Amino acid sequence: MKNNLEELVKIYLTIRGEREKLLDEYETQDKKYKEDMVVIEQTMLTTCNESNADSIKTQAGTVMRKLNERFICSDWDNFRKFVAENDALELLERRIHQGNFKEFLHGHEQDGLPPGVNVMREFGIVVRKPASR
Repeated sequence: MKNNLEELVKIYLTIRGEREKLLDEYETQDKKYKEDMVVIEQTMLTTCNESNADSIKTQAGTVMRKLNERFICSDWDNFRKFVAENDALELLERRIHQGNFKEFLHGHEQDGLPPGVNVMREFGIVVRKPASR
């Protein structure tokens, strides 16, 4: 059994190493493609802006100018008060901050989980290379 497990670890580490190399090659090439696309997108946006057009149809395809909006909070204390005063929890995303929640539970083990919260636990495997000597 031990020899079989040792062989599996070797194979696993080999596959992981090959995947890392492949991912690095992909990310290097993908970064270049993304940079090229940004330059082209800026040129197309300039063309739309200069002609005040929201879309321009070409034989190859249609270019559309789109306004993207993102809302960024610069004062969380005041925003938190605003949300509470307006009972506007829908302005926040529904997810639990995993690290903060684990930390909170660490001091409240005796209380159990808060209402409406469940926990999912599953075992996984971590494989480490042997230490260099």
